[in-house]
Amino acid sequence: MILANPQEAAMTYDTRGRDAVPGDGRDETVEERMDRNWNELLQELRVTQTGATLLTGFLMTIPFQQRFEDLDDYQRTLYLVLVVLTVLATALILAPVSLHRELFRRRMKPQLVSAGNLFARLGLVVLALALVGVASLLFDVVVSRQAGQVVGATSAAVLVLVWWVLPRLVAGAAQRGAED
Repeated sequence: MILANPQEAAMTYDTRGRDAVPGDGRDETVEERMDRNWNELLQELRVTQTGATLLTGFLMTIPFQQRFEDLDDYQRTLYLVLVVLTVLATALILAPVSLHRELFRRRMKPQLVSAGNLFARLGLVVLALALVGVASLLFDVVVSRQAGQVVGATSAAVLVLVWWVLPRLVAGAAQRGAED
């Protein structure tokens, strides 16, 4: 959720006392929490930006290879979809940097963190689709169409498991442990 104004953003955090969120064990102000959240988000984005950018660059070199002419219509279409997905993923993952430039020194850190989080999540979803497609295309070209479909489906299952299911299981286990 992107928060539109500073008042709305401040309401999502307890600003009555020193703690941004009472009872969480941290002694930090709202501003300190936003700075920490922004820095943590940047660390995550650095890793993701590198991977997405490299994948995009790699895909953009493929048409200049001799075997590109051998691709059938399905493979060419999949390839073009993958270029669009990787460019979109790169744009989404880099968006928080551009947003920071625009919001810099405007005292809008909560909105920046909220929007950056949204862009990072969307970027990861699009990047996951691109990774599934790249694996599928590679196996389609090297082995067979059926192998490409199996690898694509398997890749999708693994990404859903490790990027969505596993984090929720860990969070649920932590919450149950805290309640005991």
